[in-house]
Amino acid sequence: MKFELKGHEYIQLNQLLKFLGLVETGGEANQCIVDGQVLFNGSVELQKRKKVRRGDTVEFQSKKIEII
Repeated sequence: MKFELKGHEYIQLNQLLKFLGLVETGGEANQCIVDGQVLFNGSVELQKRKKVRRGDTVEFQSKKIEII
C-alpha cells in the first residue's frame, strides 16, 4: 500500500493509521502504537506523534505502507 503526502512535509503516525482506516479512532491508534504493534522503518515505534515522511515505511497488522 502506498500513501502519498500531498502538500505536506509529514503526517503523524497516529493520524496516518486513522486516515487509512486501519483503526477507528485516534485513541485506538495511540493504544496500538504504545502496545508496540507498529513498525516504523523496520523497528517498533512507540511515539504516537512520530513524524512520518516520504521514504518511510510503516507496518501494522500485516499491512506495509510506503510513504511517497
